Amino acid sequence: MTGKTTRPPRARKSFVWTTRRWLRVGVAASLAVLAVLGGTGAWVLGRTATISYELSDVRSPALSTAFRLESALLNQETGIRGYGLTGTPEFLEPYQRGLTDQNAYTAQLAQLLEGDTRALDDLKTVQDAVSRWQERIARPVAASPPGAPSPLTTERAAEAKAAFDTVRQAMAGQQERLRAERARTRSDLAATIRLRNWVFATIAAVIALLAALVFEGLRRGINRPLEQLASDARTVAGGDFGHPISSAGPADLRRLSSEIDFMRRRLVRELAFSEEARRRLDAQTADLQRSNAELEQFAYVASHDLQEPLRKVSSFTQLLQRRYGGQLDAKADQYIGIAVDGANRMQTLINDLLDFSRVGRVHHDPEKVDLDAVMERTLGALSVGIEEAGASITHDPLPTLVADPTQMGMLWQNLIGNAVKFRRPDRAPEIRVTVAREGELWRFTVTDNGIGIAPEYAEKVFVIFQRLHTKDVYPGSGIGLAMCKKIVEFQGGTIAVDPEYRDGTRISFTLAPEPLTAPSSSTIAEATRATAEPAP
Repeated sequence: MTGKTTRPPRARKSFVWTTRRWLRVGVAASLAVLAVLGGTGAWVLGRTATISYELSDVRSPALSTAFRLESALLNQETGIRGYGLTGTPEFLEPYQRGLTDQNAYTAQLAQLLEGDTRALDDLKTVQDAVSRWQERIARPVAASPPGAPSPLTTERAAEAKAAFDTVRQAMAGQQERLRAERARTRSDLAATIRLRNWVFATIAAVIALLAALVFEGLRRGINRPLEQLASDARTVAGGDFGHPISSAGPADLRRLSSEIDFMRRRLVRELAFSEEARRRLDAQTADLQRSNAELEQFAYVASHDLQEPLRKVSSFTQLLQRRYGGQLDAKADQYIGIAVDGANRMQTLINDLLDFSRVGRVHHDPEKVDLDAVMERTLGALSVGIEEAGASITHDPLPTLVADPTQMGMLWQNLIGNAVKFRRPDRAPEIRVTVAREGELWRFTVTDNGIGIAPEYAEKVFVIFQRLHTKDVYPGSGIGLAMCKKIVEFQGGTIAVDPEYRDGTRISFTLAPEPLTAPSSSTIAEATRATAEPAP
């Protein structure tokens, strides 16, 4: 346990804005400013269009039409005066055409000046002056018979001049006012265009300013804190776990930095704890390896040193049995037989223990081993027992491995020997060895039709000195399957009893194409357990 960790305190609800709030306020303010400027720009554009329309479609056409109206009235005056002085009918053509043009131009002016009271008053003044001139001069003269000068021309010459001068003055006043209105409209248009240019220049400047403010705000408020956070994180990821994570920027980024720094501090504590645990584990592993080596050396030395006194005990007990057998009473013969049997079994047990201690410690250099050849040698060594039991043994073609040939022989001898030994009394042993590739390993299966192993003993049978039957029923030292397990694990594999198989025993194990360079942790544990668990 590393102790209880406390999370960093969260910022109190004060005037600290998050990134989302800054963005919302900034976007709202920008939209408000742009909306005001956009409305102003729209009004200026509308005003410019209105004034341009008034200038191009009202004021200028009205002035031009006023000039045309004046020309039509001059044509009328010229035609009437010429007809009155000469009586020639051709002079009435300009007058008649002038009347037609007058009506058209007057109607056009009235339409153009609709809503302009002063301009319509000027037009009415012109029309009234023209009506008086036409009533007093033009129509009477035009009604005079052709062919001779009209006497009205001479009689009303002064009145005609005065009446048409009034028309001229009215036309001049109208045109002057129309010129003034057009000049005013042009001035308004120029002023509006200048205002429009200023407004749009201001809009462009404000947009550029907003863009600069947004860019600078993002750079200072988000990009720079994120870059600093990323730099600190890279420093920590590079191995400098004591480097603190700086906190800057909006409230949420500061909270994120605090959370990351909290995670960093917790990681530092966890790493310190893990490093301490690793150092303790390394020390314990070294002690265990040293202890295991010492135990293996002790088992080897003990079993080796026991050979000589045990050999003497066995030799002398056998000598006593041969020399004094039958000379003493039955009880003495029984005691001597028990001593001989115990000495022989003790010698067998010591030899098996010596072989067990050598696995993984004393072995030949690995070489290519043809398991088919090893199997044939094993069957030859076990041929007597196989023939006595009437066993039938078949096997698949076996692969070639890089291994210790002696250990491979011990492996097959124990597995085949157990399958022959633990047979049913009512049937001959049938033993089948199969092999299949399983990834990088080879999986072997040894199946027999013997007495089988109960599922609850599937693990126990691989522990050294563990026996499921007494020595009187099935002889042996209880080391065979433990030795098989040690050999298989040294070769980088695993071994187990198939608990689902009910018609006998099925033992499945794997072997690597090459042996391990060092014994596995399970081998160390097995060796330790082997020396710690006594035989029942």
